[in-house]
Amino acid sequence: MCSNVFAFEPSPIQDFCIADTTSSARVNGVVCKNPMMAQANDFFFSGLHLLGNTSNKAGSKVTPVNVVQIPGLNTLGISMARIDYAPMGINPLHTHPRASEILTVVEGTLFVGFVTSNPENRLISKVLYKGDVFVFPMGLIHFQQNIGHGNAVAIAALSSQNPGVITIANAVFGSNMAISTEVLTKAFQVDAKVISSLQAQF
Repeated sequence: MCSNVFAFEPSPIQDFCIADTTSSARVNGVVCKNPMMAQANDFFFSGLHLLGNTSNKAGSKVTPVNVVQIPGLNTLGISMARIDYAPMGINPLHTHPRASEILTVVEGTLFVGFVTSNPENRLISKVLYKGDVFVFPMGLIHFQQNIGHGNAVAIAALSSQNPGVITIANAVFGSNMAISTEVLTKAFQVDAKVISSLQAQF
């Protein structure tokens, strides 16, 4: 016997469900607060006009706007982010386990791409310019790199109130507890010293 199961964020059954961040209840999502207590600020965020601080190893800064920043996004299945890139800065290889992403370049030139799943593992990539739009399918590893001479800015929209993010290098080499060197050396087919060096950086 075979059956198919589909999982997604369910459609709202009321006008809105503002996240009650004070509740200790554990649900798949966030508990709603009394809708009669709704205020405009529950649906509001200010700050996407601000330049992100890109003075880090990656040379990028992601400013998220999800249910944590806007409680009114709870159950609506959408979120967004601003990404700032220094020259040659990258948004490192990562994946969103709960969302597809559509990225719009606001300023600059980006080289972007994603990798298809096994067994093909095919890189699908493109150079984007101001005003260009690119889609990253749900769960696939993807990245962006600023290949222009100046700073770059992009706006990403995501199909979840809480898309999650797994940065590949951080997860593999900086996990808590650490993945054993034996596992990593076999997985990446490199010397144990290389693995130890990478783990020391995360």
